[in-house]
Order: sequence, then C-alpha cells, then structure tokens
Amino acid sequence: MNIGLIGLPQSGKKTLLHLLTGVDARVTAPTNGVVPGICPVRDPRLGRLVAMYKPKKTAPATIQYLLMPDLTKDSAKNQELLTALATVDVLAHVARAFEDDTVFHLDGSIDPLRDISTVQAELILNDLLFVEKRLERIAKETARRGGVDRAKEHALLTKLQTHLNENLPLRTLPLDAEEDKVLSGASLLTRKPLLIILNVGEGKVGDTQLLAEVKARHTDQQIHLALVSAKIEEELAQLDDPKERAAFLQELGIAESAIDQLTRVSYEALGLVSYFTVGEDEVRAWTVHRGASAAQASGVIHSDIERGFIRAELMKYNDLMTLGSEQAVASAGKAQLKGKEYIVEDGDILNFRFNV
Repeated sequence: MNIGLIGLPQSGKKTLLHLLTGVDARVTAPTNGVVPGICPVRDPRLGRLVAMYKPKKTAPATIQYLLMPDLTKDSAKNQELLTALATVDVLAHVARAFEDDTVFHLDGSIDPLRDISTVQAELILNDLLFVEKRLERIAKETARRGGVDRAKEHALLTKLQTHLNENLPLRTLPLDAEEDKVLSGASLLTRKPLLIILNVGEGKVGDTQLLAEVKARHTDQQIHLALVSAKIEEELAQLDDPKERAAFLQELGIAESAIDQLTRVSYEALGLVSYFTVGEDEVRAWTVHRGASAAQASGVIHSDIERGFIRAELMKYNDLMTLGSEQAVASAGKAQLKGKEYIVEDGDILNFRFNV
C-alpha cells in the first residue's frame, strides 16, 4: 500500500518526503521519475504499550510514500506523472498555502483553493480521455461483424463520462459490485482516495479557517484533509530532546506534531487499521484493511497462523490502559475470546491461538 505525493512545483513535496521518511529527494535518484520512502506511523498508543511492557524490540506500522514528478499546466508534459500514478493507492496533493517571496509560484500568487482545483481538473481530464478512448474502441468493435457485445460496458462508461463532465471525481460515483469489477483494471485516477495536505506558513499552524474553507468547497468529494507547516516541522525535527520538543509545541499552542498526525490521516485514507501484539520480547503494530476478520488479521503475521487459526485472545487498548495490566483486564472480565469471523477494530490487542 502506498501514497503518491503530488502537486505543483515548489509546494513542499520534497520537504514532506524527507520529514516523513528521512529520504532526501535532492540527492536520491528517482526510478521512472518516482522517489520512494518508508515512514513509521506515529501512533501514541504504541509508545504507551512500549512503556508498559518494556520490550526488547518495538515495531511500528509503516506506510510507503512516493514522491511523484511535478504537475505542470502543460497537460502534454504531465504524462510521466499520470502514468506513474496508476500504481498508487492514494493520491496526496500537497497544496502550497505558505507565503515566501524567495520561492516562486507558477501563478505568481498563493491560492491553495485555486491550486486544488487545478490539480483536480487535470486528474478529471485524464480520466475523461481514458473513458472517451475506450468508448471509441467499443464503437469500432461493435461496427465489426460478429463483434463482442459491449453494451453493458458502453453504458457504464457513458455513466462515467457524464459524471466527469460535471467536473466530479469518480470516487463520488456509486457503483455496484459488477460495475466495480469491470473497472478493476482501469487506470482511473479520480477513483482513488484523495488526501489534501495544506502546507501553511509558521503563523497559520493553528489556524483552522483554511481547513474549513477547503472542507466547505469539497463537502461531497470524499477527501481527507491535513494541515502541516513544513518549516515548523523541519525545526522540530532538529530537536532530539523530547522535553525541548514538548516545550516548542506548547509555545506554538499545539499538542502534537502535524507530521505525526499526517501519518495517521494517511493511514485512514488507505482504509487501514492497526492492531497490536504485546509482550516482553516485542510490541508491534500490525496493518490490516478496515473490515478484516480475525483470521485474516492473523495471516498478516504468518499464513500458517491463518491456516491453523483456533481463536483470538482479545484485549481492548482502552481497557488495558485504564486497568493497568493484563491480569487486571482478565479479573475485570474484560478479556475476550473471539472466533475467526470477528471483525478486528482499530487498537485491538490480539494474541492468536493456532494449530498447524
């Protein structure tokens, strides 16, 4: 599962990649125009579990971010980017909202709402061209004697075309299971989840007005939102002392680094949840798709566990934190046994019993 960082030039994508993953795109050669990096999910629950168990090893969940080529206003030059985006699970548009006279902007002024519209228009155009080409191909096949019946696909593509012509992304168009299957291999970018990252200046880090404006403009477009000040996060990254970091955040009037929050919003955009395994040897966060069963979650650890699944021993994170120990959770009757069909919830603490 990966997230593609996209946006106009000079929006802060390279800085965000470095802050999230430690990869410096200025010195890392891209592969097919893309620079990858792995980022640990900053989950405070993992830190509290580590403090409780004091394990020999700690393993956070991770996300892969991909720095994509710049989007330009020349559609012909955007083909490298649009092709690369076909393999991405989530689009993360870094929209510039910071003022800096030393950093140019293509339009000569800062307007994140305008830039969001520009990027979305390019993605919609890409999908519209794909749909129109496919419709043309179907028309040619239909004209041939003995051609395959494409009536259902034609009707579906026509529905997509109408939606796109209304300047609406395809992720907002309800589709049934059969239609979804037909489009499973299609490179339709606006069907992908969209995360908008507003890169603001130092003085706007606690300002929610811009977030509110973007939400209002995109109410029905199923987007995820995050607000980050890359400049402040760079300063934070240079502070190794946790007390200094806490004092710096307190001075800014915020409780947590925006980069830490961003990793969790990214996780949500990917449709993922975390569950934990705990013990003296290791405390680990595991990644599963939202809606995964206990058996499927066990398979993330090892396929043999899923194959020989017997039951899952479950503690709720909040119960463990409130009661203070596994023994106290059991004594309070809060420890549970679950079968393979149990749907794992974010933050579950699980121990799997299996026999192979």
